[in-house]
Amino acid sequence: MNLKSTADNLFVYIYTQFIVQNWVFYAFILFLILQRLSELFLNKRNEKWLLQQGAIEYGQEHYPYMIALHTCFIISLVVEYVWRGGTTVNYIFLFIFVVLLGFKAYILATLGKYWSTKIYRIPNVAPVLKGPYQFIKHPNYTEVVLEIAVIPLIFHLYITLVVFTALNALMLYVRIKEENKVWA
Repeated sequence: MNLKSTADNLFVYIYTQFIVQNWVFYAFILFLILQRLSELFLNKRNEKWLLQQGAIEYGQEHYPYMIALHTCFIISLVVEYVWRGGTTVNYIFLFIFVVLLGFKAYILATLGKYWSTKIYRIPNVAPVLKGPYQFIKHPNYTEVVLEIAVIPLIFHLYITLVVFTALNALMLYVRIKEENKVWA
């Protein structure tokens, strides 16, 4: 067996093991990354508008940890998936995730230019109390909690589920406490 033949066989093995057999997972991860990047783009646009309206930012000290948490969440999904040698897809949880995306879109549409990944408040402007905010105090955080739980369940990634549910609970404890203080 020559070196070229070995390299070709290795390429075919990697291609079939990690791309063809696992295309749903990698497509999902790519979608998730693009979704998160689009949210950061929307955040930047809204942030610019909020600052032009005289908004004040709160909770800056925990924001880098929140970004790190969500970045590590995606990395953990990939690492656990590869470590487990791939898993099957749970289409029920995939459907629930799609429903959650609809709920997220509803939240973003309700908040409009007020939506941000950061905590901003424009002086003398009341909080949004329409849409899902009529029924749930923090629907955006409810949606995030559900996403952190549902996404790993789509691919049976239970370590990521447990670790990041706990880490997200700690982060939201800090964040919601700060946000409640801002809007009190």
